[in-house]
Amino acid sequence: MRIRLLSAAALLAFAVAPAFAAPVTYKLDPAHTIVLAQWNHFGFSNPSASFTDVDGTLVYDAANVAKSSVQVTLPLTGLNGFSTKFNEHLRSGDFFDATTFPSATFKSTKVEAAGEGKLKVTGDLTVKDVTRPVVLDVTLNKAGEHPMSKAPAIGFDATATVSRTEFGLGKFAPAVSDEVKLRITTEASVPKAK
Repeated sequence: MRIRLLSAAALLAFAVAPAFAAPVTYKLDPAHTIVLAQWNHFGFSNPSASFTDVDGTLVYDAANVAKSSVQVTLPLTGLNGFSTKFNEHLRSGDFFDATTFPSATFKSTKVEAAGEGKLKVTGDLTVKDVTRPVVLDVTLNKAGEHPMSKAPAIGFDATATVSRTEFGLGKFAPAVSDEVKLRITTEASVPKAK
């Protein structure tokens, strides 16, 4: 009888442990974090550009996802349209005006559970000093010890659709689609203590 009570107590403790789990703060890995943007070009093609060299912090609370958050900076030095000429055009005053506005940012305002391994992350995207709300549909890929760093790590994929004209990037719209589809993949790890 005593063994049964101890086993039941251990099971109960295990079951309620996640309720007391603290949020974990992760640093985004810029080598494994990419934001890919895609749009339609006059109906002829669907080109894309990537944003790399991403810097940011992700706080994840598995027991209460509403306490989770993300804050990201996208330096426009990491903007790649896969052609030198196109990179220059994207960074020019026609679009991002990267000399005046060297980065874009995203800061979450709300995180909600959206099913098993799914989240809905609402936040403020700022481009060229214009801030608009954006909703990310997020999938948790994996959480656990990273095999290379041996540090706690987490990985997510996300999608969103934004209107480029809302951010002052509307040149050639609507012939070049206003709607831009975003695909994001990220890995993040708990920083090692210094």
